[in-house]
Amino acid sequence: MGRTWIGAILALLLTSTTWAVEVHDVRLWRAPDHTRIVFDLTGPVEHKLILLDNPSRIVVDVEDTRLKTSLSDLKLDKTPVSRIRSGVREGDDLRVVLDMGAKVDPRSFVLKANQQAGDRLVLDLYDKKKTSSSTTVKKSVKQSAKRDIIVAIDAGHGGEDPGAIGPKRRREKVVVLAIAREVARLFEADKGFKPTLIRSGDYYISLKGRRDLARKRQADLFVSIHADAFKRKEAHGASVYALSTRGATSTAARYLAQRENAADLVGGVSLSDKDDVLAGVLADLSMTSTLDTSLKLGGKVLGRMDNVTKLHKERVEQAGFAVLKSPDIPSILVETGFISNPEESRKLASSSYQKKMARAIHAGIKDWFLAHPPSGTLIAWQKQQGGRQYVIARGDTLSGIAQRFNVSLSSLKSHNGISGSKIMVGQKLVIPTT
Repeated sequence: MGRTWIGAILALLLTSTTWAVEVHDVRLWRAPDHTRIVFDLTGPVEHKLILLDNPSRIVVDVEDTRLKTSLSDLKLDKTPVSRIRSGVREGDDLRVVLDMGAKVDPRSFVLKANQQAGDRLVLDLYDKKKTSSSTTVKKSVKQSAKRDIIVAIDAGHGGEDPGAIGPKRRREKVVVLAIAREVARLFEADKGFKPTLIRSGDYYISLKGRRDLARKRQADLFVSIHADAFKRKEAHGASVYALSTRGATSTAARYLAQRENAADLVGGVSLSDKDDVLAGVLADLSMTSTLDTSLKLGGKVLGRMDNVTKLHKERVEQAGFAVLKSPDIPSILVETGFISNPEESRKLASSSYQKKMARAIHAGIKDWFLAHPPSGTLIAWQKQQGGRQYVIARGDTLSGIAQRFNVSLSSLKSHNGISGSKIMVGQKLVIPTT
């Protein structure tokens, strides 16, 4: 009888050990304003966050959990964390200690497993805000009527959210960041335009956070760049999307919107990140010019992309993309192709193709703003100077156009925000008055 009881106790202990949750991976990303640490788990957990001073430490106690990976490989440079160590607490619990080199505002939460990812414990370390004398661009009637047009360029996904994954493990987040950076570089060279990258590195930003950054930076346009996947690898072609408040314009549009909106499940959005006033605002969105501008501007980008690659649809489609729900900023989402398609995946991974796609996006946006510049901008001021418009035809050169209208080449280029010599058939130029 004694042996039976001993065997039962041992079996219970072994079962308890088996039931303990394991941390099978720990990942870290540095963003401009915070550091995110993600603990990948084999199941749900309970945890506590403890702050200690002298020296400054952050302690995370996780109940009935074992660490089955190494913390020593985490790259802590450029983060407020100087060291991470772990230990066992009260026999069954995991204790993780972060030795801090700078003050932060820590927040932690758990995420339940979903179709995109397993159970996770997320620790966000927000930098303490520093007072700064730097100023941001403000669209004010009091300033000189020659401000830049601000283009917010959003590379989709990032950090723990890789986005779609294609053949040879090509990740959407890597491809679209390269394209976004090239679009920004092109606008940097254009007089009268100012690009701003929503995501400048490999880190995650919530969908609402992306919109908020565009608004904070006073953007005249928000363009989100993606390279998504579909259930069938045969699906191919580039697309441009605008917001829909009445349902998707196609099955594919609905499917892609659902995929993109699920990014917050991967990135982890706490309750405080949820929208609380958008529903009422969106009811009036169709009564404003924002959506109309998005559709027309998107059409310009789609037309330019048609010269670079095959289109998935010949018109701008609409769906309920959460990242596009800015009622006061024209917003479009560009699908540069299907990374799930072997041929398009190979192209999207090519630097030369990424640059071609970036040039098409840049040209389409620029086409719209040169024709419809926001009031108070340098481009609008140039247009008001009475210069006539000229549509570039095959065989035209900038020097030839300047000579034809008896204006200097430098004046023609400056007036149209052109830094090089490349022009395209169909492009509209404003001819400056002499």
